Amino acid sequence: MTYAVVNPATGETLATYPTATDAEVEAAVAAADSAARSWGRTSTPAERADLLRRVAELHRERRDELAAIIVREMGKPLAAAEGEVDFAADITEYYADNIDKITGDTPLEILGEGSAVIRRVPLGALLGIMPWNFPYYQVARFAAPNLALGNTILLKHASQCPQSAAAIAQMYADAGFPAGAYADVRLTNDQAAAVIADRRVHGVSVTGSERAGSAVAEVAGRNLKKVVLELGGSDPFIVLSTADLDATVQMAVDARLDNNGQSCNGAKRFIVVDELYDAFVAAFAAALAEAKVGDPFAEDTVLGPLSSLAAAERLQEQVDRAVQQGATLVTGGTRDGAFFPGTVLTGVTPEMDAYREEFFGPVGVVYRVADEDEAIEIANGTEFGLGSYVFTTDPEQAQRVADRIDAGMVYVNIVLADSPELPFGGIKRSGTGREMGLLAADEFVNKKLVRIAG
Repeated sequence: MTYAVVNPATGETLATYPTATDAEVEAAVAAADSAARSWGRTSTPAERADLLRRVAELHRERRDELAAIIVREMGKPLAAAEGEVDFAADITEYYADNIDKITGDTPLEILGEGSAVIRRVPLGALLGIMPWNFPYYQVARFAAPNLALGNTILLKHASQCPQSAAAIAQMYADAGFPAGAYADVRLTNDQAAAVIADRRVHGVSVTGSERAGSAVAEVAGRNLKKVVLELGGSDPFIVLSTADLDATVQMAVDARLDNNGQSCNGAKRFIVVDELYDAFVAAFAAALAEAKVGDPFAEDTVLGPLSSLAAAERLQEQVDRAVQQGATLVTGGTRDGAFFPGTVLTGVTPEMDAYREEFFGPVGVVYRVADEDEAIEIANGTEFGLGSYVFTTDPEQAQRVADRIDAGMVYVNIVLADSPELPFGGIKRSGTGREMGLLAADEFVNKKLVRIAG
């Protein structure tokens, strides 16, 4: 495994970083375990909140520097990179502000005399394996709630994000977290497996591909470790009725092109009732065709490069295969190096690979359906179950469809509405567990019963 910053816009290798030695890995695990046993158990919630609040402040103070790093690492347009830094700060601050809810006892009503509470006790050292598509946001939503609890963090970031990973670790150090509380460790896959198996490490959280999630869960399962998995998605965007088609199309565009189309919970399958289908496809394709592709540092760029040349080549192969199998290419579909234009496919059927695959880039597949029942059938006809979007002018239909969709999240008449207080996660092959919101603080904690006699 090579940790390197390779600018996807130019193909230039800007920096390389060595992987950790086995001795460095051992030192990091030992320090995380020691910090969990000392600082994690003796620090007060107020003290931990102050440290987290300082980390949030450092995100904001270093916003320009942090944003520029990830533009170079993975091609995110600058405005989106700045927005991600802001969101990571907001998430971190949310857990500082809500630390009493996270750490306080929960009284229980009991049948006998006396009292009983659920007391939340940290588990100890945790391993986080993070992806490249949101280098700051993904780390914040794992690290912040767990540090608030008193757990400690070993963080293996994506191999193409070593500079942002180092910048995050520096913020935690500069904020005053003790040695061992948060560590950036550039692990090989074999070293990561060994860390998961280590008895001093009490859980692992992974955001990434199905393959990565399966591999990590297998090791965690053999070693009886708690695991949280946030994996792929092929989120449906269902249009059943609308009072403003132009506004609905714009939200479809925003939901598909966010992060260069490389969001796990980005809308990818657009399921439109027959009477709106032709107008929707025409407007959607026109908008995607107009989305400016270019230098991610330029103010007017909508789509920067995909994360790497290999990512663009994979997406090209998927689109070409879909067309070969009978899909219609309405617009786009031809890459230029790592750059990929907004692309629309129609005519995809269950016999095609594209019906089941996730397109991790600015490619939207549009389906024509007769009614709500057929829309639900297509929406649920995938092994993924992360997010979903429903557009309707009928409030009762909105509630009914939300109940029928197999997904961890349903957004009605709104997109890009993630927020620190809202839990994030999926079902089926999209993963297990939840991040963000108060539910994130219930994943890696001992909910200890304390029962006292009357």
